[in-house]
Amino acid sequence: MTSSPLDRVPLRRARVAVCLLFGLYGVILGTWTARIPAIKQGLRLTDGALSLGLLAFAAGAIIGMQAAGRLVDRYGTGRLLLPVVLADGVLLVSPAFAPNLAVLAGCLLAFGTAHGLLNITMNTAAVEVQRAWQAPIMSSFHAVYSVGGFLGAAVGGLCAYAGLGASTTFLLVAAVVAGTGLVAARWRLAPQAVPAAETGPGGGGLPGVTFLGVLVFCCLVGEGAAADWSSVYLRDSLGSTAGFAAAAYAAFSIMMMAGRLVGDRLTARLGAVRLVRYSGLLAATGLGTALLIGHPLAGVAGFGLLGAGLACIAPQVFSAAGTQDPARAGQAIARVASLGFLGFVVGPLVIGALAELVGLPSALAVPAVLALFVAAAATALRPGAAAPIAPRSATT
Repeated sequence: MTSSPLDRVPLRRARVAVCLLFGLYGVILGTWTARIPAIKQGLRLTDGALSLGLLAFAAGAIIGMQAAGRLVDRYGTGRLLLPVVLADGVLLVSPAFAPNLAVLAGCLLAFGTAHGLLNITMNTAAVEVQRAWQAPIMSSFHAVYSVGGFLGAAVGGLCAYAGLGASTTFLLVAAVVAGTGLVAARWRLAPQAVPAAETGPGGGGLPGVTFLGVLVFCCLVGEGAAADWSSVYLRDSLGSTAGFAAAAYAAFSIMMMAGRLVGDRLTARLGAVRLVRYSGLLAATGLGTALLIGHPLAGVAGFGLLGAGLACIAPQVFSAAGTQDPARAGQAIARVASLGFLGFVVGPLVIGALAELVGLPSALAVPAVLALFVAAAATALRPGAAAPIAPRSATT
């Protein structure tokens, strides 16, 4: 960490505050995911009906991300931080009290919107703290999100094991979110003058930032594929036991978290471009080789390498998008995050459709091919390579 005119104690607290945001984001999502079966059972929903509710959550997240971009740029992360954290925690509780599918869909739409707002607010705050810190720290924030997801899933699982209902689980987590959110708001980074855009003179507006979003889209297709299809691949295609099949996604998650824990050091040593290039190659080679071998052990190793390879890509792309034009960092990050979330949702569906035509092993080659594309396009992360969002009119 290099010298800075900012006092180091407030800056360290600001870094902790952003870590808390990422952790809360993961805890909320992990807890919700763990208690989905309880919500389904309580309302006696079919798989199809539950899918409609979950689609409402996804739609809300996209809406929230898009709205957050302009809100962050207009009001700043400091003013939005506490309201969006509290909203996300409170709206987590609402699905547990829904009496039917229609109300559940409305609750999940609102919950997803708050979750999308928090996503953009915390990522923009992370870019601001990294700029003040004057060293790569973005991967560490995303590592905390992974830890938070594990904690949330563990809390949800323990509450289910103890016989606690979804409403009790969500109320407990919401209370923790409120208390921790207050600490994060108190320690947030003080407002600073926004630096000039860091792009070169040849910027052409929207397309450059959109291309960064395409890279995150490719990355999150791989994450979604691992979440939805890794265990199915080992169990149905390779004939492993159900217990061993679960090890594939566990390996993916653990290696992704490990990769993010060392990502900042790798960024400082290699630079963002080389790190993303090597990461894409690792992900593509690891998964591709495992698919060719076609053995359960190779499958676990392959998804583990996929997780390690994808770990540092999204944090670097978010960082690049947020620094292209700091005055409109919220809008840039919103566009990138929205495309990434779309990849996470749509990617597994496309892989499932392809599996019907060519078989699941061949369909799972899609994330490997997309990882190769990311490796080839890593130069888009060079300063000035992606253009800023077109400036707003001086009259607005």
